[in-house]
This record gives sequence, C-alpha cells and structure tokens, in this order.
Amino acid sequence: MTKTYRRIKQIIEPQYVIEGAGVLLRRSFGPDVSNLFDPFLLFDHFAFNDPLEGPLVGFPTHPHRGIETVTYILEGKVRHRDSLGNVGFIGPGDVQWMTSGSGIMHEEMPRRGPSGRIDGFQLWVNLPAAQKMSQPRYQEVDASTIPSVENQGVTVRVVAGEYAGIKGPVTEIAAEPLYMDVTLDPGAEIDLPVADGHSAVAYLFDGEGHFGLDDDEQGDFVSAVCMVVFDDGDRLKIRASESAQARFMIMAGGPFKEPIFPYGPFVMNTREEIQQALTELRNGTFVKS
Repeated sequence: MTKTYRRIKQIIEPQYVIEGAGVLLRRSFGPDVSNLFDPFLLFDHFAFNDPLEGPLVGFPTHPHRGIETVTYILEGKVRHRDSLGNVGFIGPGDVQWMTSGSGIMHEEMPRRGPSGRIDGFQLWVNLPAAQKMSQPRYQEVDASTIPSVENQGVTVRVVAGEYAGIKGPVTEIAAEPLYMDVTLDPGAEIDLPVADGHSAVAYLFDGEGHFGLDDDEQGDFVSAVCMVVFDDGDRLKIRASESAQARFMIMAGGPFKEPIFPYGPFVMNTREEIQQALTELRNGTFVKS
C-alpha cells in the first residue's frame, strides 16, 4: 500500500495570554466556532521560569462542561481538587486526562520544582454531542506507568494511542487520539503512522528539525517554539537537525465534524446549551449527583 506522508499546512507561533489568576501562557490555539483543529480545541504551554517573579498564581475553582482537559507536566507540580472529591498532585511526567462531561468544578494550583521552574501543557479535546452530558471521569496516569519506546535515537512516551506496537495507558477516548512526547537525538528520524482523515499537530518546544518530510526527503526546517499543523495523509515523518535534538508533543485525533459553541470553560454545540450551563451555575445545579 502506498504511503501518503503529511506535509506542513501551517506553522503557528504561540501568543502570550493571561488566564486564571494571572497565569502567563503561550497559546497556540484556543476554542473558536471555526473549529479548525477538530477534535482539538486548545493547546497551552504554561511555564513559571523565574523564581523571583513573585507569588505563584494558578487556576482557582472554575467549571468545565462538554470537553476533556489534558494536563502534562514536565517540571514542578500542580495540585488539583474538584467537586467530585478528588484531590492530589500531578508531577513531572504525570498526566491527568479529565473528561468533564456534564460538569465539574475544578482547581489547579502550581508548585515549583527544585530548580524553581514549573513547566507543562494543557490540551483541550472536544467531546461529541452524544457525550457532552456524560458522567465526569478521570484517568490519572503516573509517570512510571507511561511506556517509553527507545530505538535508534528516537524516544517516544506513549500517553494515548499506539507506537511500535506499544499502547498508551489512556483509553476509551471518543476522539481516538494519539498523544505522545517525542525526543529525537541529532539526526534521528521518526516515521509515525497517523490515521488518514485525522487532524494532526506537533508542538516543538525544544530544538529544531525537518518536519513534514516525504518520500523525496522534502520538508520544512522548524525551530522551537512553535505549533506545526499537518495536511492529511497516513504517515508523519520528522527528523532532528544534525546539530541539535528535537523534542515535541504529537497530537492526532478523529474530527467529530459537529458545530461547536465555545464560551469560556464550556464548549457545547449550541448557544442554548451554553445558556443552560450558565443558568445551572447560578442556581447551584451545575454539578450532577
């Protein structure tokens, strides 16, 4: 069968935004009715890199409905608690995949690591209309349980999906996503199958390399920090430069092709559903028993 390699469709330079209680983020994209990255709604890179920048801020209690929020920590910790009674910490290499469904009240507060840094990502994944009012649930994944595949200078931590016959621990997600942390040594290359028709992006946060390579080894040279958006195809080929490694998050998933109506921490399908969520917040019936 002929392989169709994905070429680069767009390169996005993340923009600084303020969210929560004054948290400075690098945002590659956010929820929009255009739904260009379906099923992905938002990708943020949060980092507190200067121990002298003042008191830590975070995300005090706030609601979510109709989406899945995925938190991946590189350094430092995030303390979380919610209206279901869950409380704990997410540390380096840990993942929290939260399906908000019909509604949850959630708090995320950062704590610095030994170096004074906090670094990580948050991804929002849409839910199809049929699951937007489903029961909330968590998949909390300890770093030690995330499989790592190493071969010829390529290291892949598989959070969701499959690589080289190894499956990630996050399962039963409607978008059937790939979510992987990839490190390429200088000159190393990854050739990754990606389902035809699925949306695919890569967030390069360290190093440089050639992205969107094809059979003729044609591709684009990209350096950190940026979000790379790929065209359609069934393979994805990326090679680090000869002089530097490349580290990036790979995300791919099946689009739902449904209209969305985003409003703050909610992403529903219609304005009326957003109005219902706001009414329930006001009258205290937002969180279902």
